Amino acid sequence: VQLQASGGGVVQAGGSLTVSCAFSGRTFNAYAVVGWFRQAPGKEREFVASAWSGGIVRYAESVKGRFTISMNYDEKRVSLQMNSLKPEDTADYYCAAESGLAYDVADDPGQYRYWGQGTQVTVSS
Repeated sequence: VQLQASGGGVVQAGGSLTVSCAFSGRTFNAYAVVGWFRQAPGKEREFVASAWSGGIVRYAESVKGRFTISMNYDEKRVSLQMNSLKPEDTADYYCAAESGLAYDVADDPGQYRYWGQGTQVTVSS
């Protein structure tokens, strides 16, 4: 199982950025879920959003209405479109994957076995 994150960068507050995660491996079946987490310096890793291959999505309250997660299962890619970015969105963003993960535990990073490397997102004020 491999995950490859890309698309981070520097953007001004109020701007937009898209990060993507390419995934591969036999774990990714009809029950696959891919999540995005972020970690700012000195802080714990926190949940951002998750998408299931069946179309279900879940968001953290802090990003609802601003971020959109989408999965293209055929292309094995999950994208996170981030709009109206705020300085507090600055962090390293990580994608993670699991199979058969329930909706109510998808915000727990400990539930995911597979992780990609981080991609840095910096929002300047």
